Amino acid sequence: MAAIGVHLGATCACAAVYKDGRADVVANDAGDRVTPAVVAFAENEEVVGLAAKQSRIRNISNTVVKVKQILGRSSDDPQAEKYIKESKCSVVEKNGKLHYEIDNKLISPEDVAKLIFSKMKALLAYGIGQDSPTGKSNVVVYKLGGTSLSITVIEVNSGIYRVLATNTDDGIGGVCFTEALAQHLASEFQRSCKHDIRGNPRAMMKLMNSADVAKHSLSTLGSANCFVDSLYDGLDFDCNVSRARFELICSSLFSKCVEAIKKLLEQVGFTAEDINKVVLCGGSARIPKLQQLIKDIFPNVELLSSIPPDEVIPIGAAIEAGILLGKENPSLEEEALFIECSAKDILLKGVDETGADKFTVLFPSGTPLPARRQHTLHAPGNTSSVCLELYESLGKSPMNEENKFAQIVLQDLDKKEDGLHDLLTVLTMKRDGSLHVTCTDQDTGKCEVITVEVAS
Repeated sequence: MAAIGVHLGATCACAAVYKDGRADVVANDAGDRVTPAVVAFAENEEVVGLAAKQSRIRNISNTVVKVKQILGRSSDDPQAEKYIKESKCSVVEKNGKLHYEIDNKLISPEDVAKLIFSKMKALLAYGIGQDSPTGKSNVVVYKLGGTSLSITVIEVNSGIYRVLATNTDDGIGGVCFTEALAQHLASEFQRSCKHDIRGNPRAMMKLMNSADVAKHSLSTLGSANCFVDSLYDGLDFDCNVSRARFELICSSLFSKCVEAIKKLLEQVGFTAEDINKVVLCGGSARIPKLQQLIKDIFPNVELLSSIPPDEVIPIGAAIEAGILLGKENPSLEEEALFIECSAKDILLKGVDETGADKFTVLFPSGTPLPARRQHTLHAPGNTSSVCLELYESLGKSPMNEENKFAQIVLQDLDKKEDGLHDLLTVLTMKRDGSLHVTCTDQDTGKCEVITVEVAS
């Protein structure tokens, strides 16, 4: 019984197989270890992967890229709005759901994703030694697409293997770096040849291809040459881009990456000092400038990069599938192995600068147990007691008293005329779901402790 892992990213898809005590990525029919997450629709056929990417200049309006960015999103989602505006493939809404409009046919993003997963499944059939892609395997994968492809999905919570690899590719990944470079190249062409090609999809796609190659080269070289034969009106384009220039062009995108990391730390109640290892994940993690910015956030942390960044998630997923199947121990192969996870979001109620209620998610639903979180809560210094309230939620619905399940009160605090009370809250959730909470005033050391048992 095979254990496999699949990852669908914004630009590429990748699959790995766990066997003989290790996880290995399966190469595609071109010998590449990652496959472009691109689907081209032609008359009576769909083309997936490298061939679709290579033909998109000639078939741009019928070629779908970055489908992950609108999966499960509605038309009023800010990211979906941005995607629809920039997509060369027409995106329309019908019955409240987004669809691609291709040759007068409506195709859902889910169906596009399934075509990519089908391609991955065919590769995996070869990787696990099957003659055809119809057999069943056990796989850790995103839920979308998996259950319709004759694959037994044994774990659908991507948070499990993102413990091994957390990325920030939702709107910030390699495609955006490539687009930023392509826009710069278009400006250079306008300056030298007096033609603005930004409104020409075919010319811009040629620049995108050249920019993508240059971006990869700049991860290891100090400069890269961008040459496009007959870019526009018979004119060739030749431009050299230094790594320093690329970093300047993409400075705002680097800032977004840093903000995303800091936001993640805030959401889970961690500081940089709480982290001891960081796994670089996603193709853009190869960019030296981004690596340096991550090192600046975690100066005393080891950056793990022994696995190629765009292979980390599928390898982690395959290892997780192997664990769930008991392949770490042959005697467990036929037994079910479960990982306990928190069923709901656990939130701590506080107030913001304006005095309005503010909820901080400490344990997102799906957090593997046992787990520990800590959070510093600030309270007005002129108060002598503080009540901390814990809430639980299954979604993004507004919090109310019905969601509150516990509170802890710190009394007899020393009042401060200036400043704030710094209250350190440490929460530990055990495998059975019970929650142990410790709240300590950092100034006086006064402490209160409660334990919330699981309801029977």
